[in-house]
Amino acid sequence: MQARKRYLLVTVGACLVLLAYLWGLQIGEYQPQPNQYQNHQEGPSSGAPSRHWPGWSHPLEPYLEGAEQEEDSPLVQHQHTSPRERREVRKHIFKSRRCRMETCFDFHRCQQAHGFKVYVYPVQKGETVSESYQKILLSIQESRFHTSDPSQACVLVLGVDTLDRDQLSPHYVSTVRGRIHSLPSWNDGRNHLIFNLYSGTWPDYTEDLGFDLGQAMLAKASVAVETFRPGFDVSIPLFSKEHPQKGGDRGYLALGNSNRNVPSRKYLLVFKGKRYLTGIGSETRNALYHIHNGEDVVLLTTCKHGKDWERHKDRRCDRDNQEYTKFDYQELLHNSTFCLVPRGRRLGSFRFLEALQAACIPVLLSNGWELPFSEVIDWSKAAILGDERLLLQVPSITRSVSGERTLSLRQQTQFLWDAYFSSVAKIVLTTLEIIQDRIESHIARPGLMWNSLPGALYALPQFSTDPALFPFYYPLLGKSPSPQFTALVQVVSPPQSQVTPVLKLITALAKSKFCAQIVVLWNCDKPSPPRNKWPTTSVRLTVIEGKTKTMSSRFFPHDVILTDAVLSLDEDSVLSTNEVDFAFRVWQSFPERIVGYPARSHYWDGGKSRWGYTSKWTNDYSMVLTGAAFYHRYYHYLYTYFLPVSLVAMVDHMANCEDILMNFLVSAVTKLPPIKVTQKKQYKETMMTQGSRASRWADPEHFSQRQACMASFSAWLGFMPLLHSQMRLDPVLFKDQVSILRKKYRDIERL
Repeated sequence: MQARKRYLLVTVGACLVLLAYLWGLQIGEYQPQPNQYQNHQEGPSSGAPSRHWPGWSHPLEPYLEGAEQEEDSPLVQHQHTSPRERREVRKHIFKSRRCRMETCFDFHRCQQAHGFKVYVYPVQKGETVSESYQKILLSIQESRFHTSDPSQACVLVLGVDTLDRDQLSPHYVSTVRGRIHSLPSWNDGRNHLIFNLYSGTWPDYTEDLGFDLGQAMLAKASVAVETFRPGFDVSIPLFSKEHPQKGGDRGYLALGNSNRNVPSRKYLLVFKGKRYLTGIGSETRNALYHIHNGEDVVLLTTCKHGKDWERHKDRRCDRDNQEYTKFDYQELLHNSTFCLVPRGRRLGSFRFLEALQAACIPVLLSNGWELPFSEVIDWSKAAILGDERLLLQVPSITRSVSGERTLSLRQQTQFLWDAYFSSVAKIVLTTLEIIQDRIESHIARPGLMWNSLPGALYALPQFSTDPALFPFYYPLLGKSPSPQFTALVQVVSPPQSQVTPVLKLITALAKSKFCAQIVVLWNCDKPSPPRNKWPTTSVRLTVIEGKTKTMSSRFFPHDVILTDAVLSLDEDSVLSTNEVDFAFRVWQSFPERIVGYPARSHYWDGGKSRWGYTSKWTNDYSMVLTGAAFYHRYYHYLYTYFLPVSLVAMVDHMANCEDILMNFLVSAVTKLPPIKVTQKKQYKETMMTQGSRASRWADPEHFSQRQACMASFSAWLGFMPLLHSQMRLDPVLFKDQVSILRKKYRDIERL
């Protein structure tokens, strides 16, 4: 009996202790937590996330000015926010935390739009828009997603600038709240996409935008994991106002370098940037001197930023400032294997994109940062994800990375930079493509497409979501293209006799053992001849009508084409069966490229400051004309649905340059030149005699139009994608002094 009482007392006492402990935790939840900077996730059973705000012992004077303020926002003499203001901040940040595509997005609107279309609200007259936001809006308006009709839009983007929501910034727009709520289509933000680079202000730098998002999606830089809404928001990189609108510089390390023994760089780990003496983001940068050795680990910081820096400097500042000036930042970037990317006042940093471009593997020290496009990009293949609390372990971690993995990481930085980050247009298009994959989830692209060359922006899911059907992924998947081809012959004039070039061409094609079918694209206004007027062939011959009777219709993805390879031919092309067979065998080894006979080149005209076009015979080339060339059928789909309507309309209006545009497109995708096969002086009839109509190649206006096309196409891309090559592939024993009986493609030498 006594034992039972003792057990009861012990149990009651333990319960009282547990209750006291839990009560203490609850009280502590709302007490000030000085020096707390780690992220706190929302508990599974709590109604609201934990809120820990840093405590401050004394106010700081401003010490940033000019360009220094771009990354960290302008600072002036601050005033501490009141509890009421802090409650408003929490309200704005967390009000729509539970929004997901299923609950806060109207899919029916996208079905009515018949596709993924984006509308941009017009900028109001007299309204000032920052340079960066102008680039974002222009990128959308120039994309294939844009529509000028809001009723046809699936997603709507504000015309008012929301990039900088720091109340102390000169770019802050104070009237955003009233402006967006007055929009007739606002509907509490449903189907709206809001872009933001900077939020909050000194000293807390919270993620408050100063207005109620409602149910709008947020494409935001420096976003924290705890406020990021997975599958709804999009994390974008922080970029400067100098970031190009389109085009952009290529990465520092050449892609596709076959030399696996890439020379090691001078430095192992580098960083050069500002040091904050106190406040948010100061702990990591203040501690960098612990691992700096001045030899292969060079971590430089300076206190010398802002006009009042001397007022706040500590005993290390003078020494740090002196060493800071000894090293050039670009020299460090391009000569280091790893680049430290610590957080600044905000989680993101310009150095992230700078490191990617320089092929310097980012070592991220920004706990709680939702990395850019993390929904689709596997950052473990391109960066070292560190921990601010384990700073002292960073040198040993970087030294332990093998040479093979280092090369792989560096190559992936170059791919990601070029595919998604080198321009504002690519950042914006990647954001839109991610949202499109959510909406059309049944054709969402797999991770392989996002994380492998050439990137998801060039892999349209409407064609297929199976990587094995795209030519770029054959090596990765161990696949090969289908063993036959489809010959697509464009006819613009009716044949007049049995010796017409197009009929001789069809006869030669039918003799190829690799030819699966011959498709005649009838682009003539007159009706096509009856079937008995065409040659009798051992392979299927199909005559189809061009839907638009334009030059671009030859690149339409016709359903009748089932093979991977397409042999594109003009009606006046002159090719033998041997030439066709050999070119096809070459294409099977390079299925992602254009492979053919007629070659042309481009050059830079310094006198006119523009790109020029030449048909002269030189030692190199950069284009293979599609009047006699093989390529993958996917490029038909890409040409039709990826290129802007304005470019295709220009080509069709001139009835010229469609072959140049296809070369631009394929080179932009592959970053490789086309391949020319065995040389021949003539691959076309010099003059078409039907109706005494001269060939377009003899038209004096033809050449000047092609010059103009070069300028228009390069302006659209923002760079010149064409690459010169001196490689020409000939059959083995070609022109060798041996018996013709020993040669496989005997007829080629007689041509």
